[in-house]
Amino acid sequence: MPDTTKNAAAMAHAIRALAMDAVQQANSGHPGAPMGMADIAVALWGRHLRHHPSQPQWADRDRFVLSNGHGSMLLYALLHLTGYDLSVDELKNFRQLHSKTPGHPEVGYTPGVETTTGPLGQGVTNAVGFALAEKLLAAEFNRDGHAVVNHHTYVFLGDGCLMEGISHEAAALAGAWKLNKLIALYDDNGISIDGKVAPWFIDDTPKRFEAYGWDVIDLIDGHDADEVDAAIAQAKQSATKPTLIVCKTAIGKGSPNRANTAKAHGEPLGAEEIALTREAIGWAHEPFVFPEEVYADWNAKAEGQLLVDDWNQRFAAYQAAHPSLAAEFTRRMAGELPANFAEIAVNAVGAAHDKAETVASRKASQIALEFFTAALPELLGGSADLTGSNLTNTKSTPPLRFDEQGAVVLTEDGKPGRHINYGVREFGMAAIMNGVALHGGFIPYGGTFLTFSDYSRNAIRMAALMKQRVIHVFTHDSIGLGEDGPTHQSVEHAASLRLIPGLDVWRPADTAETAVAWTIALANKHRPSALLLSRQNLPYAPKTDADVITQGGYVLAEPAEVGLRKKAQGVIIATGSEVQLALHAQAELAKEGIAVRVVSMPSTTVFDRQPEAYKKSVLPAGLPRIAVEAGVTDGWWKYGCAAVVGLDTYGESAPANVLFKHFGFTTQNVVDTVKVALGLARRKASR
Repeated sequence: MPDTTKNAAAMAHAIRALAMDAVQQANSGHPGAPMGMADIAVALWGRHLRHHPSQPQWADRDRFVLSNGHGSMLLYALLHLTGYDLSVDELKNFRQLHSKTPGHPEVGYTPGVETTTGPLGQGVTNAVGFALAEKLLAAEFNRDGHAVVNHHTYVFLGDGCLMEGISHEAAALAGAWKLNKLIALYDDNGISIDGKVAPWFIDDTPKRFEAYGWDVIDLIDGHDADEVDAAIAQAKQSATKPTLIVCKTAIGKGSPNRANTAKAHGEPLGAEEIALTREAIGWAHEPFVFPEEVYADWNAKAEGQLLVDDWNQRFAAYQAAHPSLAAEFTRRMAGELPANFAEIAVNAVGAAHDKAETVASRKASQIALEFFTAALPELLGGSADLTGSNLTNTKSTPPLRFDEQGAVVLTEDGKPGRHINYGVREFGMAAIMNGVALHGGFIPYGGTFLTFSDYSRNAIRMAALMKQRVIHVFTHDSIGLGEDGPTHQSVEHAASLRLIPGLDVWRPADTAETAVAWTIALANKHRPSALLLSRQNLPYAPKTDADVITQGGYVLAEPAEVGLRKKAQGVIIATGSEVQLALHAQAELAKEGIAVRVVSMPSTTVFDRQPEAYKKSVLPAGLPRIAVEAGVTDGWWKYGCAAVVGLDTYGESAPANVLFKHFGFTTQNVVDTVKVALGLARRKASR
């Protein structure tokens, strides 16, 4: 039952006033959604959401996602009014430099914000990841009488989120996984930037979600907090399905002339309309001023402290009954690796170095994963319907499955499966992994072909923006894919991924480099990684010290290693499958007395962060540099290369060995290119 001692109307009007005032002061923003969803927010945040403003990272809090992130003033108003560390001054600085109130919510900047939302559809997909993580952690850690993981994930979303294709991917998976603790509240106002959506958005949304396997509560008056409250209470009773609550609302509710129009969506109301709105809703207070009784009605600190105290007592009992489980839960929620991780990594890299196997780097990745998944239960893998090609499954990661009652199917040792079949949903997979990482307790990784990183790209960018440890396994990394042709052959993808700030990109040349790439990716607590892996077998490149691989680029072979006792005249830089090509060219050049150094650079992004002294020791000044990579050439010129053996066209359909020869990835072409760069030969006519 609603708390009749609280003034729900005044609580909602406080949000409306703050939204229109902050947007007006910033002369930028979106007042319509916060004003339209204010009563929905009263029902959820005022009556259901389990959280504590003084402890925003409390492990068993409910997660809340504002998927329609343009309505950020709704969330900022809620955080301020309920007692989070978000002052009125920060509200006045909405959308200003270095404020805690950026234009769209950003995790890490504002206490209480769970994920960065802005690109529509990704917030609800992150929420699916949150709900999945909660369900899996509960299955793994809860014991009879000790439910230490037991919370809901709530998401607000609008028409834009539902129009974006990623919402289809995410909603279908949420239904398949029976995420009954996921509750979405849809702001069904029928308005987007271009106006009334009816001409271009004709989906029957309730039927669509029913088809996904959701419960749907339709035709809720979104301006009746009691009605929304009852719908949420009903949704929380679901045992096997996520729930969509369809709330009919008026965008810009309260504005006499802007409500129910596109004008309310993405621009200030204007001083005159704000005055009229204040009069219409009976809000007589100055901008950014709230009565004490409104603050009192919204304040969630006391209730939050009771929730946290209760959970702490229950966790202490759990700790006493199951000390090892409690310690493991605490470690994983903190995002810390096992104490013996260094030893695990040394074993993985050492085994690769000792065995010196000739295998595809996608297989080398699986070999490394066998070590890491056996030792790190937090590793949660998956593939977008390419498991047999990506090789993301291991002996320690059986498939994740759910029974008809919605429960996680446990393995013989009583644990959930740890490999997810995402289906052909690359974008959804990437954004769900972001949600899993943000929730805590898991390190997600998922695989697809490198060329399909185009589908995932915006979610990869969001992982980098949010500094989340998410690992993308991208196989079939070049024209080496062969017969499938240019639609599947990656030429620009490695270069484009390297342009994303904060993303580590690895293109390893052999088993040791692949094991190191996994080691660094797992150790990077605040950085996502992309591993670009070959389909074709790659010989092991002998090396005296595998530790130098961690620098991203290192000297693999000096002239002396091919019999020349003279200083290098140039440097060949290569990555992935082309490292062997560089080594063969070095040997051929040595026969003519031409001395070159071979540098393997599995990660330009890691190499670029090294001290200048180290980078100069690998790429000495004055020595011509020649880069070799089966991809576009643009990214290599920054290293001062005299030449690049690359591919600035699309591929062709043919066997891999035919393609490499056709496009000039041959020992002889590299030799000729080096000679020209060193001034020892004239450039031949182009092919």
